[in-house]
Amino acid sequence: MLVWLIFLAVLGICVRIHGNMDMGEYVAKQVLEVDPENAGVYVLLSNIYAAAGKWDLSENVQQLRKERGVKKHPGRTWIEVNNEVHYFVVNDQAHPQMIEIHAELKRLLGQMHVMGYVPDTKFVLCDVEEEDKVFHSCHHSEKLAIAFGLISTPPGTLLRIFKNLQVCGDCHTSTKFISKIVGRAILVRDANRFHHFEDGVCSCMDYW
Repeated sequence: MLVWLIFLAVLGICVRIHGNMDMGEYVAKQVLEVDPENAGVYVLLSNIYAAAGKWDLSENVQQLRKERGVKKHPGRTWIEVNNEVHYFVVNDQAHPQMIEIHAELKRLLGQMHVMGYVPDTKFVLCDVEEEDKVFHSCHHSEKLAIAFGLISTPPGTLLRIFKNLQVCGDCHTSTKFISKIVGRAILVRDANRFHHFEDGVCSCMDYW
């Protein structure tokens, strides 16, 4: 088991840090040979192909996952405010305060752009136009949860965010900017580790 955890760590390094598709593809296939029920590896391998623009191969991996009956858990982010848990998914429209949440996100994004932030659309792994990718990345569930937390709690309050999957690179960068803009600490617990954002820096030192 430890060996495959190490392989998965190598896979993350190949894809996120070095952009080495060939090595990432090799590692993912090795893991799937011994652990074909690991939904996360199908997602990672599909994302490797999608990031390289190989949409047919990406779809083939997802089809293989479905044929083997391996279920993928949808990405969700949640935050507790006043003893009530609020859940968000990408491009969420269900929350009753979504208008205020989008307004807060728009305000934050404006300040982030002034500080040099550029949306990293390579984390939008679907075959759509670049403008749609920018919109999609700006409405990830993590960003929605953080914006809700900011408008729902007093200034200076620590925000505690939880996500059932690994936080994407664009949301990681965005949260650093946001922590500096609002002067708040933001604690994010994703599927891999805790991230403590404060004054534009994350405790993981950008190795997530």
